[in-house]
Amino acid sequence: MAVQVGEKAPEFSKLKGIDNKKHSLSDFKEKILVMIFSCNHCPYVKAYEGRYKKIQSDYESQDVRLIAINSNDAVKYPEDSFENMIKRAKEKDYNFPYLYDEDQSVAKSFGATNTPHVFVLDESRKLRYTGRIDDNWEDENQVKEEDLRGVLDALLKSQDPSVTSTLPVGCSVKWK
Repeated sequence: MAVQVGEKAPEFSKLKGIDNKKHSLSDFKEKILVMIFSCNHCPYVKAYEGRYKKIQSDYESQDVRLIAINSNDAVKYPEDSFENMIKRAKEKDYNFPYLYDEDQSVAKSFGATNTPHVFVLDESRKLRYTGRIDDNWEDENQVKEEDLRGVLDALLKSQDPSVTSTLPVGCSVKWK
């Protein structure tokens, strides 16, 4: 059963990061945690990667942490293997943790359907937003609705976000 907006996020543990360490939800102490279910091969993700980095860079000083989680089946999609995650992160100079959900349990517990699919957790780790990053995956210069940034700005002002859910746009999660 997928977590719903307003509910406490399901704990996860021992997701292997590209830093070769195991990561748990409780390891992330920042005020706001942005989890993006992502991968290496999806054209939507490739279009958004620069925005991932910019969001992390813009909000890091405000106690916001972005993490990307790859839950795709690496057997059917070898480009999404752990080894290729490490290569992609180095090539694109990721400034955020990139974690591997090899058994897909985290994606299932959150109800992730797409790459990218965003889940924003507040300080008490309640889900405050799920959906897309913004309204134009193809051209960041044509974005009119910056959904994720709007949510972060509201939460940082201790306000409720005006939008708590949007339809995620991207490739489907590649299930085993």
